Order: sequence, then structure tokens, then C-alpha cells
Amino acid sequence: MEFAHTPVMLNECIAGLNIKKDGIYADLTVGGAGHSVEIAKRLDGGRLIAVDKDEDALLAAGERLREFKDKVTFVHDDFKNFPSVLDALNIDFVDGVLIDLGVSSYQLDNADRGFSYMHDAPLDMRMDRGQYLTAFNIVNEWSVGELTKILWDYGEEKLARRIAENIASERQKETIATTLRLAEIVEKSYPAATRWKFGHPAKRTFQAIRIAVNDELTGLEEAIKAIARRLAPEGRMAVISFHSLEDRIVKNAFRELSVDCVCPSDFPVCVCGHKREVELVNKKPIEASEEEQKNNSRSQSAKLRIIKKI
Repeated sequence: MEFAHTPVMLNECIAGLNIKKDGIYADLTVGGAGHSVEIAKRLDGGRLIAVDKDEDALLAAGERLREFKDKVTFVHDDFKNFPSVLDALNIDFVDGVLIDLGVSSYQLDNADRGFSYMHDAPLDMRMDRGQYLTAFNIVNEWSVGELTKILWDYGEEKLARRIAENIASERQKETIATTLRLAEIVEKSYPAATRWKFGHPAKRTFQAIRIAVNDELTGLEEAIKAIARRLAPEGRMAVISFHSLEDRIVKNAFRELSVDCVCPSDFPVCVCGHKREVELVNKKPIEASEEEQKNNSRSQSAKLRIIKKI
């Protein structure tokens, strides 16, 4: 299956990065390279660092970026480790960074990957297929308390406890091995009258398990701050998030980087000594145009935030 991915808010991202032709840029979630191709086109004497922890994505990106291979460096790693990646490449600062926190169309649509409640597949959901933990482990081995916590925290699922208890009950009878079996259990956890009121009833559960499998939110705020500090003066960082938990973390990280004081509001004088490091290019998140949302449903929940290094 081809690693296809329609880049979200492509024009907005490219404009936001304000690309210099001889600059160093990084696409830290290169995916199908939709954004990266447009960055690479604009470089003349510059360099693009393409990072992804999904090896399928890197292989696909290599094909898509073949004509630009002399200016692209591919790295198999989690974007949260980007400061270490730069150290290994002997690069101090970069001129721009793009992070797209979404799951690619390929990952969702390729049944083998086990991300989707729309296809029957083994429960997997790993972005890095070299890691041990899978959705199967979480669904079949984690306690009711642990399941409830991730469904509530990562999926904002109001029926978290009931779904967790039903999963535990069903796995005692038979191992829950596939995506459609899990989706069926979640569906039956909802009252019939409200089951389809807000879209597919399994959407939030699958989101929560995927986040837990890939440890997507742990250390995200710290990573964003650390990556921002590797921007050169006037360098830009653009982050696309797809649900409220991610966007809140990005917003908080950018806010802290953009203010002079981070002391509690009840402190009479500043004692933290913090100085702002960036300015917000857009104070409110940029959202996809109506036309894009109509043509690409996955852009409907996307929010883009951009900062510029002082």
C-alpha cells in the first residue's frame, strides 16, 4: 500500500516557516513528505532534516524526496529527541521546524497497522514497529483502573469506566485480538439512543489507546520547548495538533516561551528571572479553510500554532 498522506494546511505551514533558500529546516514528522517536498523545493544551498519514528514513512519519504536527495538528511527517531539528533549531526541551530502531530492517512487506512476502527486488523497501533508495547498488550493486560485512566485522560471519554469494565469482562471469556472486536465492545458500552450521536462511538477509545501505545503526550511540552531553543534568531517553529489535549500542551509551551515571567500570579514580584525567548506569530490557532475541510475531513480538527525565535 502506498504511503499517501494529504498534508494539512500546506500553504499556511510553508508561509508560516518563512523559508530562506540557504537555511536549515526540519520536518520532524515527515510522514508521506507532503510538507517536506514543498520545503525542499524552496531550498538552494539549504538543508532539510526529515525525521520520523515510522520506518515505512521514512522509506516513502525517501521516494517522494528522491530528486532532492542531495539536500535531505533522513533520521529514524522520535521527534522529541530532536536536540540529540542535532548534536549527532553537529548542528547548533536550525532556521525552521515543522511538527505535524497527526496520524497519517496511510497509518489509518492500512489495515495491517491496526489504527482504525473501520478495518479489521490485529490490535497494533505502533508508529515504531520496533517497540514492544502494542494496543493488544494494553487492551488485554492493563487493569481496569489503568484503562479507565487513559480513556479519560487521553480520549476524554465520559464512559471510560464502563468501557474499561466491559473490556475486562470480555477478555476473560476470550482474548480481544482485533480492531473490530474492540470497536464492537465499545459500541455496546453506549446506550443505543446516544451511541452514534457524536460520530463513531469507538473514536475516543482508539485515540486514547493509540496515544498510550506511542507515548505521544509524555514529555511533549518539554520537547517543544527544547526544540524551540534550537531555533536560530528569527527561526520559525510550526506545530499542527489534532485534538484538544495536544493543542493545550502546544499552547502552554509556546505561551511560557513567549512571556517574561512565569511566576505564580499571586507573587508580588518576579523571582523566576525568566525572559521571553520567542514571539507568537499567531496568537490564536490557524484552522484549515472551509474548502480544505470539505476536501480533507482530517483537517477539520487541525490547529496550527507558529512561533518566531527572538
